Amino acid sequence: MKESARQIARDARRAMREGHAAIAQRQRAHLAEMVAYARAHSPYFRKLYRDLPEEVDDPAVLPVTSKKTLMAHFDDWVTDRNVTLEKAQAFVADPALVGERFQGGYLMVTTSGTSGLRGIFLLDERSLAVGTAVGQRARTGLGIGDFIRLLRGAGRTAIVSAPGGHFATVAGAARFRRDHPRLSWMLQEFSIHQPLPELAAELNRYNPSSLAGFSSMLGLLAGEQEAGRLRIHPGMIIAGGEALTAENRTRIANAFHAQVRSAYAATECGFLAYGCVHNWLHVNSDWAVLEPVDADYRSVPPGQPSHTVLLSNLANRVQPILRYDLGDNVLLRPDPCPCGSPLPAVQVQGRAAEMLAFPAGRGEHIGISPMAFGTLLDRLPGIEQFQVVQTSPATLRVRLKPADGADPDRVWQTVRDEITHLLTEHKVDHVTLERAEETPQQSPGGKYRRIIPLATP
Repeated sequence: MKESARQIARDARRAMREGHAAIAQRQRAHLAEMVAYARAHSPYFRKLYRDLPEEVDDPAVLPVTSKKTLMAHFDDWVTDRNVTLEKAQAFVADPALVGERFQGGYLMVTTSGTSGLRGIFLLDERSLAVGTAVGQRARTGLGIGDFIRLLRGAGRTAIVSAPGGHFATVAGAARFRRDHPRLSWMLQEFSIHQPLPELAAELNRYNPSSLAGFSSMLGLLAGEQEAGRLRIHPGMIIAGGEALTAENRTRIANAFHAQVRSAYAATECGFLAYGCVHNWLHVNSDWAVLEPVDADYRSVPPGQPSHTVLLSNLANRVQPILRYDLGDNVLLRPDPCPCGSPLPAVQVQGRAAEMLAFPAGRGEHIGISPMAFGTLLDRLPGIEQFQVVQTSPATLRVRLKPADGADPDRVWQTVRDEITHLLTEHKVDHVTLERAEETPQQSPGGKYRRIIPLATP
């Protein structure tokens, strides 16, 4: 039976009231339903699951999948037989289509993670409805003063992100404005690529009641608020994209006098987890499974950091994400969280991003978020993989792996020009850009770090 968005939202609220056992029961039911649907409608999963029991409600029974494998079998992976990789690639190549409905209904988003391989993902209406429903849980524990400020700002939400491209935050906001043109003023994006004084001035004019963005960028905005150049009073601040350190959380909270909540999301599952007042991330486990595992994909006990984590998205039927290697290192809390949430709590160990600091004279430095470089190069054509390494305070070494058929010299010229423009926008001068002979290098753990700041002693 097809559930309406209202039914999904009502059940999400009921699950929180009923507690841990009811949430676990919903997870098992949703997992069994998703596995059955994937088997029936995806040729890839039909073959992968051919030897499994008829009904599966335990994720450990399922084989592990990955972005690389699923993207290689894209046409057989998707459950809508009218969707092909060729059509999807043509769609994401057109920036004018950001937020438009692909094939009449799907939201198209692309990854900008650290794996070095771009993923193309479709979100169906059910997945979007679940995201809206469980997203309300992020407001749990807000005080009366926070709610007053939320109301005073008339619900305006500012998202400080990378402009352009089919990234999830950008595409989601564009879809909202297309579907609700009269409410478009409630959601506005602000570019991380512009200089901080300009960004602060734009945020002052918008005066948001909620502020969301990359953790490191929110730290920079906290500095602008402390200096008096930024003068906004949001009721809630949501930090995502990078791990929120305790030091940065305290600085942001003190600068804005607001509660700071972290968010743990991936393009593959945008509603994965939300942060509580104790800085733990609570997994929306009625609609998602998160399994901390070791290098051999064996379960890791609570309280111990994992080698990686396996994700199962139990809402999105058009592109089943089941026991998918997300690549993050997480730690599952072994005891109940003092915030009282019945949802399992985790901390992410592997997504912290350090700022790139460049000399600005008189002993001062200018900081630029790694996300600014990553999202900038993500949009450029002709690049299969890239890696930007800060080898000295004023030197960036750029490792490139051009896409098949691309002219390496032309790709390098474009990359050099775009990075130079980014540095100029931030008033960073005298930075040397080196074209590396070597291609992007893997870390000892096997992952590609696309942006590597200068190592500190």
